[in-house]
Amino acid sequence: QQRGRKYNLFLKRRLRIDKRHQSKDSIFFRDGVRRIDFVLSYVDDLNKEWEKKLERRKEFESNLQKAGLELETEDKKESEDGKIYFVKIHAPWEVLITYAEVLNIKVPIKENDIPSMVENPLDCMLAPLRLPEKVMHPEPDYFTAPFSKDKQELYLINDESTFFSPSMRNRIVNYILTRCPYGTEEGKKKFGIKRLLNNGTYSAAYPLHDCQYWKKANDPNCDSERYTLYMEWARFLRFYKEQPLDLIRKYYGEKIGIYFAWLGFYTEMLFLAAVVGLICFLYGLFTMDENMSSKEICDPAIGGEIIMCPLCDRECDYWRLNTTCESSEYSHLFDNVATLFFAIFMGIWVTLFLEFWKRRQARLKYEWDLVDFEEEQQQLQLRPEYEAKCTQKKKNPVTQEMEPYLPITSQAVRFCISGTTVLFWVSLIIASMIAVIVYRLAVYAAFASLMENTQTLQPISGLLTPQLATSVTASCLNFVIIMILNFLYERIAIWITDMEIPRTHMEYENRLTMKMFLFQFVNYYSSCFYVAFFKGKFVGYPGAYTYMFNRWRNEECDPAGCLIELTTQLTIVMAGKQIWGNIQEAIVPWICNWWGRRKARSNPENLYSRWEQDHDLQTFGALGLFYEYLEMVIQFGFITLFVASFPLAPLLALMNNILEIRVDSWKLTTQYRRPVAAKAHSIGVWQEILNGMAILSVVTNAFIVAFTSDMIPRLVYYYAYSENEDSPMSGYINNSLSVFQISDFPDRNKPKLNPEDFVICRYRDYRYPPDHERKYLHSMQFWHILAAKLAFIIIMEHVVFIVKFFVAWMIPDVPADVKAKIKREKYLTQKILHEYELEKLKERLCQGDKRATEKEFIATEGRMELSRAM
Repeated sequence: QQRGRKYNLFLKRRLRIDKRHQSKDSIFFRDGVRRIDFVLSYVDDLNKEWEKKLERRKEFESNLQKAGLELETEDKKESEDGKIYFVKIHAPWEVLITYAEVLNIKVPIKENDIPSMVENPLDCMLAPLRLPEKVMHPEPDYFTAPFSKDKQELYLINDESTFFSPSMRNRIVNYILTRCPYGTEEGKKKFGIKRLLNNGTYSAAYPLHDCQYWKKANDPNCDSERYTLYMEWARFLRFYKEQPLDLIRKYYGEKIGIYFAWLGFYTEMLFLAAVVGLICFLYGLFTMDENMSSKEICDPAIGGEIIMCPLCDRECDYWRLNTTCESSEYSHLFDNVATLFFAIFMGIWVTLFLEFWKRRQARLKYEWDLVDFEEEQQQLQLRPEYEAKCTQKKKNPVTQEMEPYLPITSQAVRFCISGTTVLFWVSLIIASMIAVIVYRLAVYAAFASLMENTQTLQPISGLLTPQLATSVTASCLNFVIIMILNFLYERIAIWITDMEIPRTHMEYENRLTMKMFLFQFVNYYSSCFYVAFFKGKFVGYPGAYTYMFNRWRNEECDPAGCLIELTTQLTIVMAGKQIWGNIQEAIVPWICNWWGRRKARSNPENLYSRWEQDHDLQTFGALGLFYEYLEMVIQFGFITLFVASFPLAPLLALMNNILEIRVDSWKLTTQYRRPVAAKAHSIGVWQEILNGMAILSVVTNAFIVAFTSDMIPRLVYYYAYSENEDSPMSGYINNSLSVFQISDFPDRNKPKLNPEDFVICRYRDYRYPPDHERKYLHSMQFWHILAAKLAFIIIMEHVVFIVKFFVAWMIPDVPADVKAKIKREKYLTQKILHEYELEKLKERLCQGDKRATEKEFIATEGRMELSRAM
């Protein structure tokens, strides 16, 4: 019996090999002529809905054929696991030209005769960064025009099978699939492949890659663009090379192309910010020994003699200032004069980045034939889900056709539920942040007691202070909570956006984007805002401390300032997010694909077809690009909103993005099915979000320099209170610490022990001493410093905003040469179209067509003259 089974398996495999003449990498039907533009797969499982699914498939596939598509089904016996059916779809020429006109697809009419840009003299220096011309520009540059079935002679149609690129073909087929009906259920007309995928009728729907990524296809008719992209773009060893954006756009479509163009440009601009940030960090490093504040703190005769008040009630002891020597030295790395310069520089850098990106985007719009592509075209195309769920109809004022609509009352109810849900989750984040703050307050005393009584921690007690230990553990805990809430909210955001039933795909993406960004903004940045603007600001003073919930005493900043803690928080959250993101994006899909393909490796290559190989890959999904943008925009917030506290943030972001480009390209090329091509002429709503963050970053950095760093108090002391002309900053630490008489401690605050019988202790504030008539009230120096801080914020914001708006005004959004090229192309395209119409009219006149009158001929010539004049 075993021998018989082996023989039958051999015969089955032999039959399959004989039946399929083409290579396993073939992207054609069995005839080797018709190209596979899309593949549907399903498993014929015999459950209770089996008959219903079978009926849906029959009706759907019948309607696809009525729409003109050609289908070819691979039986489950032909599949690698013997369970999956594959329906291969081919769009013939008539279908392609019909829907190319519907989708307003632009096609070549004449080779571009506009001379290329003047060569850059630096090109020879940049040669090592360049890719071969064939990779960078896979196609000649053409003048293009929207396709029209009536003017086919006008277009450069050399070969009907290759005239439309594979990405155009799969876009057309996907358009048909999303609108093809499959029957009526519960009195409602049902249609669209998305619904069939959701209800399990089909298990997958995807266009094919053109070859394996590690070797070229055997078929000479295949361009093997996937292999080229892998070799020239997706490998990490190519990290220093430019990206082949034209090839990316040709293979994946404009929407993915514009994302990689933006990510590449953002990374290039980060290089400048990273260099300046590194210089500022090195300035802090090299001037550490010159920092008078840390010198005084570390000096046994100064810092060693200053007795500080306890940092928690009852359990904490008095401590000497010089125990924070190391942390005060490291604080100078980020809290120095260069911090102010870098904050101003980043305010200008972000403007330059956004303005130059607009110019780069305008150039891409011209090069990729997107100048006349407007979002209104997409707005006129309703989402299939909207059409299916909205039973009422009204006349569209634009198209004057009846179309589905959602009543105002239904919209209002849905928005109320949506808004309440978003508000609840934002409140949940704030509650979790408060829980982390309570954790910080509760464990600080435990850390202080542990470090004081544990001898093994004595060698590192100078570096690992109770403040730092609390900050690091709280930051790690906060990061874990962020990841958990993020995971949960992603699903909630999609659910409530689906519930709102947005009208168009663009509207759907915009709503989801705003919900996700609002949530992640609060989720990722709330802890940084707390450390930057609240910690140590509402502490009170010894004997009259401020308490949270009347139980936990508010945290104090380190004597050297809170900036080092903000830096710690920012580093842990930013670096942790980037590391986790790369693991999630690259390693998880690779493991899933390896697990799915482990059995297929033992089978003959002839039995593992191209559609099966792609079926075993991960799905990129409609929101795949959305998550990529979201990740980068959140990173953009880290390097702009809080950059004054961490000049190395742009350098971290630069290193991450160099890796990110190659990780994204590698996973898209090797680990994911080929996404359906889509058009986009910009980065969409993300542009407005980036603009808003750029403005907010000026405000946050001004407040960080003023209230979180120690720069303004130092400057006030330097110019107004210093008494030593030879060393103006000497005595600053003593000046910045107020005096408290220990006998004034209430029992709630008083430490249990005072072995050395200290009479006074010091604390970080500007208040009158106990022997003053205005005992423990704020001194005049406090009000001088507060006035200086507010003045600094006003001056810095105005200076940066004036420079920002001047730079934005100076840099036009569209380069002059691109404007000229757009006008030239429009003129030549109109001329070609009018000449074509004139020739057709002449032919009709010569053939004696009575409808072709002399007046029509004159009008056509007049239109040509008017076009030339314009």
